[in-house]
Amino acid sequence: FGFGDSESYWQLARAISEAEPYQYGDGVRVFRTPGYPLLLSPLFLAAGPDPPVMWARVENALFGTLGVLGVWQLARMLFDRRVAWAAGAMAACYPGAVVTSALVLAEAPFVPWMLLHLILWAHAWRAPSAGSRLAWASLSGLAAGAAALIRPSWLLFIPFALAVGLVAAPPRKRQWGVGAGLVVGLMLAMAPWWIRNYRVTGRFVATTLQVGASLYDGLNPEADGSSNMGFVPRLAEAERRDPAGAGGRPSDTFEYRLDRRMRRAALDWAAAHPEQVLQLAVSKFVRMWNVWPNEPSLSSWPIRLVVVGTYLPVLLLGLVGAVRTFRRGWPCWLCWLPAVYFTLLHMVFVSSIRYRQPAMLTWIVLAAAALFARPVSSARPSEEPHPSGGRTPPG
Repeated sequence: FGFGDSESYWQLARAISEAEPYQYGDGVRVFRTPGYPLLLSPLFLAAGPDPPVMWARVENALFGTLGVLGVWQLARMLFDRRVAWAAGAMAACYPGAVVTSALVLAEAPFVPWMLLHLILWAHAWRAPSAGSRLAWASLSGLAAGAAALIRPSWLLFIPFALAVGLVAAPPRKRQWGVGAGLVVGLMLAMAPWWIRNYRVTGRFVATTLQVGASLYDGLNPEADGSSNMGFVPRLAEAERRDPAGAGGRPSDTFEYRLDRRMRRAALDWAAAHPEQVLQLAVSKFVRMWNVWPNEPSLSSWPIRLVVVGTYLPVLLLGLVGAVRTFRRGWPCWLCWLPAVYFTLLHMVFVSSIRYRQPAMLTWIVLAAAALFARPVSSARPSEEPHPSGGRTPPG
């Protein structure tokens, strides 16, 4: 597989296909959200308990292709066909997206749902009536929930973006109306998983019980910004020796208590070492936006040159596009907000260039706009946003 995460997705997909309990290992029942294993499970239904891994790679390549289509559609909606075709071509050839689509990881299926969420959000913002805005926003929230069930880190994007919009992107009345629909749709999509988790643990679990481990991975005395989960056996043994040490209920599952212990240990260490937390945040920022891979095994000069030669132009053009399109209003902001969101998130948790890949696809829309978008003052009437939220009819 190449990545340890792939094995867990594979085993959980097999469990779904065979109607076995959804758990990874012995009693670990809230280890992964079910989105990606559910998408992999048809491979096991078709080929039995051990399908070729290549089938999963082909499936992810199809999701990668849908991601290119999503980039095209988002650029077409925000700008015009010329920008859309440029963005689609850039997304189809961008090495980070190509490589991600060949791996048995959740990034490739996550991206189309993320883009669909943003496209529907832009539709909701431009809808001409409160009712249509609510409908489009609810659909967008459902797509966001599907994305979060594949990559749990996306769960907080809606509240993050809404907070930015309410502060800096009026009219606030429209932000509140669209936000209500987004939250309703998100909650509807997540509700089955939340109910299942409560039945399993007796507690509300928003995503998984790996948040504590991920947080401690990023905030501990040995942390350097990369991932090293070698501490898990030690803390698991500590929890077995002292079940009440983290303040949980005796009736809580071991999985829940261990997550709580790791979360508390990470926060306690962070509170006692603010300077190191700040240094780690800077290191994680550099790791995420590094011009070449951080992993030594991927640091040969041919790989470095490919990454630098494709990443830097997109990054710089995207910055130009973000500045030039800032005055176009809220929907265009949805192209750079994912980059800000993922950066802030991974300045707390662990970081690598892998985690910037989904944000690079919306960034590509801005890069294409920098090259081909018409200035706001010279945009065709049919492409200018109407004050009511729709588009001014031609002529």
